[in-house]
Amino acid sequence: MTSGAIDQTHASPVVHCRDIRKAFDSITAVAGLSFDIQPRTCFGLLGPNGAGKTTTLRMLLGQSPRSGGVLEVFGHDINHGRRTIRQRTGIVPQADNLDPDFTVRENLSMYGSYFRLDPKVMDERIPGLLDMVELAPRADDRISTLSGGMKRRLTLARALVNDPQLLVLDEPTTGLDPQARHMIWSLIHQMKRAGKTVLLTTHYMEEAERLCDELIVIDEGSLLAQGSPPELIEKYCESDVLEIRGEVKRIRIDALPDAWRTEQAGDSLYLYANDAQGLVQFSQNLTDMVCLHRRSGLEDVFLRLTGRALRG
Repeated sequence: MTSGAIDQTHASPVVHCRDIRKAFDSITAVAGLSFDIQPRTCFGLLGPNGAGKTTTLRMLLGQSPRSGGVLEVFGHDINHGRRTIRQRTGIVPQADNLDPDFTVRENLSMYGSYFRLDPKVMDERIPGLLDMVELAPRADDRISTLSGGMKRRLTLARALVNDPQLLVLDEPTTGLDPQARHMIWSLIHQMKRAGKTVLLTTHYMEEAERLCDELIVIDEGSLLAQGSPPELIEKYCESDVLEIRGEVKRIRIDALPDAWRTEQAGDSLYLYANDAQGLVQFSQNLTDMVCLHRRSGLEDVFLRLTGRALRG
């Protein structure tokens, strides 16, 4: 069990997927994914553009029917318990869709009305949500006056209006500056401590490494890997990396130790090895190149599994 994870040995999964598939005519978008999301954890869904993440999310949210397989949320089949599931789910979409005609507070109260929440409950809940995302002083301001980070925080607060058990975050920090990103991360940790389950999609590997208790990497609709970030790093990567930039073609790859693994992208060469001292010593001989020695991370795993080629 990973550090910070909850013992879920006897808990039923919040999301249960077995061999879920989605086909559009002759195109297979999701090809038999199987995974469970345990309560009170952050589960990551990672993959390059076009990997099938959005299609998988749409099936999980009941927005797109699956072509096959088993898909249950809170123990209900998604096709038959959609209303119950939606009442217990909060969604932060990839693009902000706040209503510009309403104030900050009105956006929350209008969203609450969709769930038919008691107005008294809303009057008690909204101030706490605004305090949590540090937008209480802007409660009566129009959406157009907010920064991108403020809008993202408000979208997160809106997703919590119905006090959901499952929170679905679709690339929640894209385009945010470091300060706003770290605040969103802190709020996600807070949600986990409050007992909520989080499903996260992101292109920021540092974000996934910091937040996720478990994750899957998919590409072309198929599962490539599953586990905690430390487990995946240990399984798919050596302990250390030396990044070299410059005239890397002058480096004789065939002269490197057999245990070292190499990857090249443009004028950058990456040397992977369970030999930190050896990598550092090697870099000291490359005085005319830029070298960076670091520990391996989830991004190295992601690139090894999905490749370095650009996607659409």
